[in-house]
Amino acid sequence: MHKMSKGEKIFNVFNYLFLSLLCLSCLIPIINTLAISFSSPAQVSAGRVYLWPKEFTLMSYEFAILGGKFTRAFWVTIQRCVLGVGLNLFMIVTTAYPLSKSRSQFAARHFYMGFYVFTMLFGGGLVPWYILMAQLGLLNSIWALVLPLSVPVYSMIIFMNFMRNLPAEIEEAAMVDGAGHFRILFTILLPTLKPVLATVGLLAFVFHWNDWFSGALFMHDPTKYPLQTYLQTLLVNFRDLFRQSGSDYYTLLMRMNEQTGRAAQLFLGLIPTLIVYPFLQKYFTKGLVMGSVKG
Repeated sequence: MHKMSKGEKIFNVFNYLFLSLLCLSCLIPIINTLAISFSSPAQVSAGRVYLWPKEFTLMSYEFAILGGKFTRAFWVTIQRCVLGVGLNLFMIVTTAYPLSKSRSQFAARHFYMGFYVFTMLFGGGLVPWYILMAQLGLLNSIWALVLPLSVPVYSMIIFMNFMRNLPAEIEEAAMVDGAGHFRILFTILLPTLKPVLATVGLLAFVFHWNDWFSGALFMHDPTKYPLQTYLQTLLVNFRDLFRQSGSDYYTLLMRMNEQTGRAAQLFLGLIPTLIVYPFLQKYFTKGLVMGSVKG
């Protein structure tokens, strides 16, 4: 057994201490937001709420769920994530497969690879992007949130490099048995690519879930806002939305305020990511490391 030197022990202590502080710096704001969402407005306004709720109440969550706007925005985001992640994975897989071949197998590989890298580094600009969506008739449509970034190039490169690490004998044996490219890709290769599928799927999910700018840009009808766009408008102009809730404004103020209402809705928006990420973390780490071995 290896016996650690004094320097290694000091480094391990410092490393554990640093990582623990880093974890706490990430967890404390979430715990504080959760405590505020469950606390009474008087305790929050007085600055007495830190890591534990004071005068426990569920009024902020009742307002968030029963008000209708949060639930509607939540459903739009669920639709966007299902469509967006599904389209991203399909486009990534079908694009990365031919690009993972050598130039002798796919003569135009360098041209397409250069094209995709160029689009990753340079964009046409915000105004042409908006004009294109308007001319395609996609404004105020869920497809305006899904189609523009249907091929995330960074994720496609990760997937492509992972494919290039697979033994060539797998495909050769399948071709000898008469399998075509589509059968090789979807029935033979994909079952071995679960780690990288989880990696790029998680990246796509986090992007679609957290993106608010696309909704603010392409959605003119507030009833079609995705969740993060709705939460952004909530943070900017909570008082007007509060008054439009359909309930008595001053009665609500006695049981909740802007801080507790915002905290409740922000935490509700965070829950799906907190649920999904732990189940995909092991695949995420493995896929990201293995997919970046080769260029």
